[in-house]
Amino acid sequence: MARRDAVRCLRCLLYALNLLFWLMSACVLGVAAWIRDSLNTVLTLTAHTRLEEAAVLTYSPAVHPVIIAVCCFLIIVAMVGYCGTLRCNLLLLSWYFGSLLVIFCVELASAVWTYEEPSVQRSDMISLKSRMSNFGLQRYQWLTHTWNSFQTEFKCCGVIYFTDWLEMTEMDFPPDSCCSNQYPGCARHAHFHDLSDLHQEGCGPKIYSFIRGTKQLQVLRFLGVSIGVAQILAMALTLTLLWALYYGRKAPELDSPTLPPPDDLAVVTATNGTSAEASKSGCSWTNKGSTNMASKPKEFEMERLHAAA
Repeated sequence: MARRDAVRCLRCLLYALNLLFWLMSACVLGVAAWIRDSLNTVLTLTAHTRLEEAAVLTYSPAVHPVIIAVCCFLIIVAMVGYCGTLRCNLLLLSWYFGSLLVIFCVELASAVWTYEEPSVQRSDMISLKSRMSNFGLQRYQWLTHTWNSFQTEFKCCGVIYFTDWLEMTEMDFPPDSCCSNQYPGCARHAHFHDLSDLHQEGCGPKIYSFIRGTKQLQVLRFLGVSIGVAQILAMALTLTLLWALYYGRKAPELDSPTLPPPDDLAVVTATNGTSAEASKSGCSWTNKGSTNMASKPKEFEMERLHAAA
């Protein structure tokens, strides 16, 4: 009875952990894809500067291909663990434990290998002005699109202030992406009539804050730590379930030779009780000892009938 309840409790916990693995892995993949778009924009604007190196050091543990591949593999492993727990299959559960151990080691090694504190200062933001002189040129359309996308998304203009566009380029007014309410010619209208229609904050501090870490990056770090803790707990529970299932299969075979010869009713009751326990716990296995004991009363009954005849 106690073993049956323990097995049932272990299986419920593993079901919950596998579901948690699916949810957290999906969240990691979603947040990483969300961050990657903004990261590519920042890397384009900060190319060949110290800011680019700092951004790579900050976000490489979160969007590293190894981490993405591990999350995808973890979804498959969780499915195998669910099937192994459902069927109480020792082979699947053993493979599940080994896979979790390998994934945990890869995650730990990748986190230690890619972690490094970036060294960046606010004075490094000035180097972004060198990327403004190519804005609007035909062969730098990709850079123009990146500047417009970043200024629109982060609601900023220039590096320190919108006047950077007038200093670093031959433009007479900032791009239209600097407007809070964008429409063709809005920057020209705002420059000559109302400067409050332009974003008053520069993009340099926005990039600096992004490199130092965003809320999305904090969420990814929290999910990474949570997945590691859940993997440790799942491995411990899997080992315990393997031991309980293995002991439940071997114990009747070891105990059956030492039992005294029971009568017919006791044998039938014991056999039915064992089957009921196995069916209630959801893990059915063949009990050779009980089968042999159940066959003996039939032989005794046949001998009694021949003696009576």
